Amino acid sequence: MQARQALARLGALAALTLAALAAGLMAGPVWVSPAQAVRALAPRPEGLSGGPGAGVGSQQAHVLIVRELRLPRSLLAGSAGLALGMAGAALQGLFRNPLADPYVVGASAGAALGATVAVMAGWASPVAGLSAVTACGFAGSLASVAVVYALAEASGAGGVQGLLLVGAAVSTLLSAAVAALLLFVDRPYLQVYGWLVGGFSGRSWPVLAATVPVMAAGCLMLAALHRSLDALALGEEAAQSLGVSLPRLRAATVAASSLLTAAAVAAGGIIGFVGLMAPHMARRLVPATHRWVLPASGLVGAAVLVAADSAGRVVAPPAEVPAGIFTAVLGAPFFLYLLRRQGRPSGAP
Repeated sequence: MQARQALARLGALAALTLAALAAGLMAGPVWVSPAQAVRALAPRPEGLSGGPGAGVGSQQAHVLIVRELRLPRSLLAGSAGLALGMAGAALQGLFRNPLADPYVVGASAGAALGATVAVMAGWASPVAGLSAVTACGFAGSLASVAVVYALAEASGAGGVQGLLLVGAAVSTLLSAAVAALLLFVDRPYLQVYGWLVGGFSGRSWPVLAATVPVMAAGCLMLAALHRSLDALALGEEAAQSLGVSLPRLRAATVAASSLLTAAAVAAGGIIGFVGLMAPHMARRLVPATHRWVLPASGLVGAAVLVAADSAGRVVAPPAEVPAGIFTAVLGAPFFLYLLRRQGRPSGAP
């Protein structure tokens, strides 16, 4: 596939993501037409001062709904989907395993424990624009990945297989700790449950401002690693012969992916399968090099998660279905499909 065609397909994915964002501004218990959404986004101070005039109250309501409620959460869903998609693509390349996802090294279990501890302790003071639960989830995600990486290096298991094994063990231990806290501590659990399911209800501009810079840093770090990840696809010996330092590549990829995953978890809780599905969809659209797969995976993840968040607002109004439920409904059959493909003999249809 030529570079021009790959660029065209990336442009089409970007347009699809923008269309999903536009739909996210309109969809909800209160339908906002495209014209109303445009008027709500445009600066029109003369019609929104509260003075007399037909439609002023309705226009003020649309401004509140679009600017303060739907725009930030749609942008946040898109950013989180972008982060999870890119992290998933990078980790699948690092582990050379099509079933890897951003939570494979313990990020989700650590985030769950951090958020649960915050709820059980009753911490309420915001941190850097994030609620205490969100901030503790972010810190727990990064801390758990750091522990997994340190244990894998210290154990001598070495390489990506060691990371996978230690990640599975630590995730199991942290999940057990979360279950113990929920079982033995007499506190309300609705906040923890909602955070573990994953969704963007109630998220607004402060969360976006706090998490997007972290996601941007992680994306730039991964973009700088695309050639090394391509070399690794040829095998570890071939990558080393091309001058790639495997320990350095492993550390940089895990660090960047962990930043992206932790920021996405802070933005919307634990949302599964986006980082698994998006890279596979992207590889069907662009060349299978990380120069193209990383941005394409991010755009696919963004479009999917924005669409899931929008759908959750319209299927059962006035209640909302968390985006994490939609991604699980889509992702579980997709995972089984991948397992079936992995189990086929080479060359089978």
